Amino acid sequence: MKLRHLALMAAFALPLVAEAQSVTLYGVVDSSVEYINHVGTARDSVVKMPNLTGTVPSRWGLRGTEDLGGGLKANFVLESGFAPDSGTSNQGGRLFGRQAWVGLSGNWGQLSFGRQYTMLFWATLDTDILGPNAYGSSSLDTYLPNARADNSVAYKGKFGGFTVGATYSFGRDTVNAGPSPSGANCAGENPADKTACREWSALLGYETNWWGVLAAYDSLRGGPGAFGGLTSSSMKDDRAAIGGYMIVDKAKIGAGWIGRHSGATGLPSPRSNMFYAGVAYDITPAITLAGEAFYLKYRNSDDKAWLGVVRASYAFSKRTSVYSSVGYIDNGGNSALSVDSGSAGVAPARGGSQLGVMAGVKHIF
Repeated sequence: MKLRHLALMAAFALPLVAEAQSVTLYGVVDSSVEYINHVGTARDSVVKMPNLTGTVPSRWGLRGTEDLGGGLKANFVLESGFAPDSGTSNQGGRLFGRQAWVGLSGNWGQLSFGRQYTMLFWATLDTDILGPNAYGSSSLDTYLPNARADNSVAYKGKFGGFTVGATYSFGRDTVNAGPSPSGANCAGENPADKTACREWSALLGYETNWWGVLAAYDSLRGGPGAFGGLTSSSMKDDRAAIGGYMIVDKAKIGAGWIGRHSGATGLPSPRSNMFYAGVAYDITPAITLAGEAFYLKYRNSDDKAWLGVVRASYAFSKRTSVYSSVGYIDNGGNSALSVDSGSAGVAPARGGSQLGVMAGVKHIF
């Protein structure tokens, strides 16, 4: 009889446990058509659909939380990035290439484990107005939209206006996508080479309800066969970032600097500086106009690039909008960066300029 009572109590308790957990399915589908001129030395033009479009990368995911009591929560995120032009998975073909982590959180912050953003992402989230889209900062530095690390432990906490955070990865990228920035072929976790493919980052910021300043440092270690010339664990690729933003009436203004010091082979110079500044303005509740300028310069080199982007969007609802983006890049020296970071094989000739025009639709679910 006692066993029967216990079974009944457990059966009634199960719905209560289920109700304490919340799981949300979410996503964004953003697809567009673009025109790019001055492709290659023949200065051809192309009309195409990019796999990374003009507002935010397409994705779908699951986000969950469970209240464990006493202010403690369990959290997880599984987020998959995909190319809307072809339906293939981005981030080197990973199932959950954008995020895949589980952790615990409370008043003391959050501690998480898995594939997750480095602190460089959080430092530029609000200061880079246009963010990681096809025409933007990723056109000048392909690591910025791929600032994630496999096998990582992360902490992030907010205390009043202050935010602090850090990550440490034992092997920052287990996928070989070419290799490329989305799959850098640097698995690490090698007992014969304990520093290979490690990553660490740190964040410090202060924010109010209308302005904020954030700084981060991000350090990558190389390994045999890794992307970007980081072919040895003795090589490092470090970025320091500082930026700020403010909200004034209907406008958001952001600006920042990212300094890079890299031991990778194939770069014009070990050191470079990238500056950016932009503004987004709500003309009406439905119409937003945004623009941003970027400048990249390698020290002791003629290699440099200017990039300017303007984007207009119209929101039919909170979930659905249309947009048009125009970007123009002007390379100097031997630089041959494309205006579009979301398409392969469309770079201009060395020292050339390029115009890109894109129009698309975005739906959030």
